[in-house]
Amino acid sequence: MSASNPVIRSLAERLDSAMRDGAPIPHFSVSDSVNTLADAYAVQMEWTAMRTARGEKIMGRKIGLTAKAVQEQLGVDQPDYGTLWQSSFFEAHDGKVTVPAADFISPRIEGEVAFLIGKSLNRPNITPADIIDATEACALGVEIVDSRIADWKIKFFDTIADNASYGGFTLGPWDRKLRDADLAAIGMTISQNGTQVAEGTGAAVLGSPAISCAWLANKLQAFGVSLEPGDVVISGALMKMIPFTAGDLFVFDLAGQPALAVTIA
Repeated sequence: MSASNPVIRSLAERLDSAMRDGAPIPHFSVSDSVNTLADAYAVQMEWTAMRTARGEKIMGRKIGLTAKAVQEQLGVDQPDYGTLWQSSFFEAHDGKVTVPAADFISPRIEGEVAFLIGKSLNRPNITPADIIDATEACALGVEIVDSRIADWKIKFFDTIADNASYGGFTLGPWDRKLRDADLAAIGMTISQNGTQVAEGTGAAVLGSPAISCAWLANKLQAFGVSLEPGDVVISGALMKMIPFTAGDLFVFDLAGQPALAVTIA
């Protein structure tokens, strides 16, 4: 199917309605013949185009399915990516941020390393070293993952079409020194309501968050898109996703960075 196919537009509209109404839809990768990467990304791009036509701003990209265990669960051998929408960016102040649970359908939260791109990456064969060279700074990133597909019963092409199951995100302060740290070895912990519930290192992200970002830069080239100065990239989870409800308090600790407290309202 091409991006101009009415099925592509219809599926993008269904996802958009599900997000706005908070009413999930059944997975459609089989029933609606969305069964290639090109089809799935066409739906995602059509949905983003619909949103930008209404005034949405693009802040950058997210990378998903970077954990081998999750890839095996979905029967795939590669990550996916989605678009970071400004309307669902929650800005932190003094190490604290509030996220409204009512904005999401079935949300989960995870910790990542974020990159602020400072140089254009509009060329082929991008390496992890190229990513570091082009990065202005890094930060602690927190992604709210959500699914417009009912009960998280997703297949690979469903989650791609669904903007890589993106819900929202927030960031700690940008730090130029973090860019030069050993991102594969860097550790993060998450506490929920005062109890540590998850931990991980950058090695969980395809071996390193920089490797993950290089994958993204090269993948985007296939769709005529490149990472450009000012783009934010959240590079993939260092640990498992954690479901949340209103009233939860999460504290994210990334080695060498100020802790970030996320209150679910």
